[in-house]
Amino acid sequence: MESTFDFSKRFTPKRKLEFAQLLKSISRQIGFKVSSRGWCYIMEQKGLINKDQFDRVADAINDLRRQGMIPVDFVAEESARQFQGVEEEYDGDVDDVIGWMTRDVLNGGKYFTPDWWEDEEYYIQCVVEKIDLVTLFAPVCEKFKIPIANSKGWSSILQRAEYARRFKEAEDKGLKCVLLYCGDHDPDGKRISETLRNNLEQVSEVTWGDGTDGYDPADLIIDRFGLNYDFIKANGFTWIDNLITGSGGNLASPRHPNHSLPYVQEYLRTIGERKCEANAIVTLPRVARAMVRQAIEKYLGEGAEQRFEEKMQARKDEYNERLKEIGLYDIITDFQAGRNNEDEDDE
Repeated sequence: MESTFDFSKRFTPKRKLEFAQLLKSISRQIGFKVSSRGWCYIMEQKGLINKDQFDRVADAINDLRRQGMIPVDFVAEESARQFQGVEEEYDGDVDDVIGWMTRDVLNGGKYFTPDWWEDEEYYIQCVVEKIDLVTLFAPVCEKFKIPIANSKGWSSILQRAEYARRFKEAEDKGLKCVLLYCGDHDPDGKRISETLRNNLEQVSEVTWGDGTDGYDPADLIIDRFGLNYDFIKANGFTWIDNLITGSGGNLASPRHPNHSLPYVQEYLRTIGERKCEANAIVTLPRVARAMVRQAIEKYLGEGAEQRFEEKMQARKDEYNERLKEIGLYDIITDFQAGRNNEDEDDE
């Protein structure tokens, strides 16, 4: 189906059904959600569409969601658009509640988060330019306890101040701070280190309600690990043949106020009037996750994941020993055994 589906034809009800089946099939292959725009890159990488068809395909995907032909939550949405505070009624009985609560007590060691960065040399956070990359990189970042977010939101003073505060707390403990960044390959993306540092300098003089001062990013290591030219070339990603910015201006045009600036002229000389969006990386999830892992292990070393697992296990062991000391461990395990016997009798 992937090699024969023609996106240039009209979307009849039958073709919509075929398209929905195609999306579901590819979704099972990639194993995580992407935005409507991300789906366009996946389709392009598979040779199903070209760049001119992106808007048509994105609109078709959203039509299928509205019409119930694919789940409405089939694509990734930005968290800022999601409702908070939604509660659902629990319809289980009292014994069910006690059952899961006591199981939670037995597993309570997971809530006693250790100081992951104790005895480490670096403290790392990660920002990416597209929401799809948060979904893509999050499983790797979670293994290394690294906060990750979409950099689109850094216009917010509070958001910038919050991740700056974590850097300040880390530096106060003697850690070297690193901000990993992955974004578009374009003139502004190439000088992102300067931009991100300026964004943090703008909130360096803030104060918090608890008296904490702002963060001076002078010593912050900013590492732009992608997308880079060699990576784009090696993986055959498609270039977009323009340098139109998010505000609609064209950096390649002499009429753009930044056109004559050295960073734009250097890009035009070396790369030309083209760019590559970070969404393209979702088409190769294994390669992408290996890339972010390599960027992390550049600072933490290859044994970091094992170190973090050992730190967590030490807290769990400490918790379980305390449960046994106060007698709760045996009480709970006896209760759980009784519940299991009741379930077997019911069968």
